[in-house]
Amino acid sequence: MSTSPAPHDSARPTPSEPPVPPDLYGPPELTPEAWARAGARLLAKAVGEFAYEEIVTPRPADGPGRHTLALDDGGTLAFTARRGAYGGWRVDPGSLTLDGAPATDPLAFLVRARRLLGLDGATLGHLIRELSTTLAADTRLDHTALPAARLAELGYAELEGHQTGHPWLVVNKGRIGFSARDAARWSPEARRPARLPWIAVSSRMAAYRGVPGLDTPDVLYERELDPEVREAFRAVLRARGLDPEGYLLLPVHPWQWDEVLLPLFAPAIASGAVVPLPADGDLRLPQQSVRTFLNTTRPDRHTVKLPLSVLNTLVWRGLPTERTLAAPAVTSWVHGLRDADPFLREECGVILLGEVASITVEHPLYDRLPEVPYQYKELLGAIWREPLRLPPGERARTLAALLHTDPGGRAFVAELVERSGLAPRAWLQRLFAALLPPLLHFLYRYGTVFSPHGENAIVVYDEQDVPVRLAIKDFVDDVNISAVPLPEHDTMPDDVRAVLLTEQPDFLTQFIHSGLFVGVFRFLAPLCEEQLGVPEDEFWSLVRAEILRHQARFPELKERFELFDLLVPRIERLCLNRNRLHLDGYRDRPERPHAAVHGTVPNPLA
Repeated sequence: MSTSPAPHDSARPTPSEPPVPPDLYGPPELTPEAWARAGARLLAKAVGEFAYEEIVTPRPADGPGRHTLALDDGGTLAFTARRGAYGGWRVDPGSLTLDGAPATDPLAFLVRARRLLGLDGATLGHLIRELSTTLAADTRLDHTALPAARLAELGYAELEGHQTGHPWLVVNKGRIGFSARDAARWSPEARRPARLPWIAVSSRMAAYRGVPGLDTPDVLYERELDPEVREAFRAVLRARGLDPEGYLLLPVHPWQWDEVLLPLFAPAIASGAVVPLPADGDLRLPQQSVRTFLNTTRPDRHTVKLPLSVLNTLVWRGLPTERTLAAPAVTSWVHGLRDADPFLREECGVILLGEVASITVEHPLYDRLPEVPYQYKELLGAIWREPLRLPPGERARTLAALLHTDPGGRAFVAELVERSGLAPRAWLQRLFAALLPPLLHFLYRYGTVFSPHGENAIVVYDEQDVPVRLAIKDFVDDVNISAVPLPEHDTMPDDVRAVLLTEQPDFLTQFIHSGLFVGVFRFLAPLCEEQLGVPEDEFWSLVRAEILRHQARFPELKERFELFDLLVPRIERLCLNRNRLHLDGYRDRPERPHAAVHGTVPNPLA
């Protein structure tokens, strides 16, 4: 019997006891100074984003840009903020005071403003936990933060581990379900590659789909697994008297196996319908979505996306059965649009990182119960996504990386502009010319939008760090099509039509507005004004000019420019934090939640 103290035991081990891992005594980054520094940033973000979504209404105060919020207990939170596009707020963390003293505690703000924020008890309880976990992750990031010049030298996979998360969502690293040790092992900021275990699942429970060229699972396995690994997997099945031909193979997240699959698929494991296998030999690194892994041992092999029953950034991070099954068909259709279009294929050179193979595994009970929470219908499966393959001289970084600011206050975008040798305005023109034409062409010509937020949109650069083209990912979850029928949709296969979400034209444009303009450019524009000397008005003028340039390039699509009008005076305000605080909270529901809509905001592109 082990004599190691329990995690809550404060006694130090005696020499006769096994050593206790140091993290049981607290991570080294959790110091008062680190906590206050990260807390001030997160409090400033919370105030700014809650004000943007009109959850709170700051009042003007004496002094340029000064505002106040009256808290429930009569206290006053004061701060300096500048207003930006879409009615946004940019709060200075160093300006925050609470009753005249420096304010650095977002948790105290939640408690003292809970009625102002309109929080019920259940939401408040869960929100405190999610905010505290986010703050702990921020201190971990600060502890190992690198200067922008060092970050610019990192590869795509490594750079992901230094990102700070969703710029709009306040609780962007809550990861409810993970313990502190889980986060230290499996979060992207932990930067710890892992070998993933595999399982074999009876074909009676599992289904495989692949694009042409990956029609059968054996073709996929030949590319993904070394011959000796495949033979070892078959040997495990034969040793149990099972026929390998009757099984499909897929990797699993170790956390998911331990926390979810062993308990909830126990009958299938007992019967031999699900068989655990060893890990393969490749190291993989978790990316910002937490459930997606890049292969660092063999970068030519596919990225794998695995279900993870962790609540993070509004939703449980599972894989919906129907959409996972349809992923390769959606990829084939989207690839077909690009491959048949010379503008997308040759002029833009857009890279579509297709979800080329998938395995879905139904739970024998949950998948037949439409009324149960959706998290229980997304438990087991895998999606294989094309790796990012670039010619010599090109490199890639997610669009989100441009929003990163290093410990010295230097923005990553400023580092790249300096390296390029271009004037800031010229560099931004190249950025917009790389990002916008393919997105606009899919919208106008095909009534189809991606969700080009900071993690889905990947900027490809040349050797001088000048943006040259766009790569985009995550099709089955984030591709939407026009609800107004278009001739270009006539060739869409039925299985694709059945799974893709449809939106009216005036809302279809929201995926570009909210995903790219509000969700990324709203934060990038003030950085460019502060560090590149490009005023915000000029930033948005450059974006508008690129849209007009594209429209002039395709005058025959004039009716589509009017149907999918990006230049209207006002757009609906989509709200992500309001969804968590007021709309869905933390309640279970049978369908995935969607962003809330609250009023309208002025469009800087009008």
